Amino acid sequence: MVYFGGGPRRPRHRPSQRSEPPEVRLNDLDERIVHALAEDARRSYADIGAMIGLSAPAVKRRVDRLRAEGAITGFTVRVDPAALGWETEGFIEIYCSRNTSPEAIKRGLARYPEIASASTVTGEADAIVQVFAADMRHFEQVLERIAGEPYVERTKSVLVLSPLLRRYAAGPPDGPDPEPSEAAAPR
Repeated sequence: MVYFGGGPRRPRHRPSQRSEPPEVRLNDLDERIVHALAEDARRSYADIGAMIGLSAPAVKRRVDRLRAEGAITGFTVRVDPAALGWETEGFIEIYCSRNTSPEAIKRGLARYPEIASASTVTGEADAIVQVFAADMRHFEQVLERIAGEPYVERTKSVLVLSPLLRRYAAGPPDGPDPEPSEAAAPR
């Protein structure tokens, strides 16, 4: 459940009122197709088929089915934000007034082209947004505009110094545990 605001916390809505997306479970071949597309969405069905042992028409049928079921929601290009003039990246935690719904937050934040993603979260904050800005002054202006939204009580921000890892498709949740790196090993 998602809770907002201070004081006694109550759920905003009953679970039965939520519109949950249909559950889609991918089998091994579907996962391999999705990961191949996540690495390169322009990869041909023939190339994917050669990788996983299916014909191009069989891959296309599976991709069409995955799109129809909502597992694949689209195909896109990843662009370095700096190439578009977005030199500064940060995250803003949003603490909302008591009766703010996730839908109200989404409507309020959708107007900001600087926001790359927004999510409700656990912990003290109600939501967190990822912001790209041209420079520090621009980031500060976006922060002030968000803080001025009627449903926002306060904000807390952090700036990204160096992105360490960005993934666009994670491995399966039941995959093997990673080996500890030398950096993480006790000394």
